Amino acid sequence: MIDPNLVLAGEEFVRRFLLHVLPKGLVRVRHYGFLANRCRRRRLAQIRQALAVIDATADADTAADDSAPIYTCPHCRQPTLRVIGTLSPG
Repeated sequence: MIDPNLVLAGEEFVRRFLLHVLPKGLVRVRHYGFLANRCRRRRLAQIRQALAVIDATADADTAADDSAPIYTCPHCRQPTLRVIGTLSPG
């Protein structure tokens, strides 16, 4: 446990801080939760199954609700954007 009253000299603080800085060209990548190495394959299969179920229900929902306005996507220019709600600031 770190002592909250610990006072370090400037050089020691910089030394400890630089222990956490990666050399140029190296990138730190960490995966937590469902993308952790030990359970990634099993979890991704579960996620894909869940997304297939969600896509099927989403298609049914969009077919039933044709009253929502349709806008074109600014990237692909396809009429796929559908406003389902707006958020006001604050």
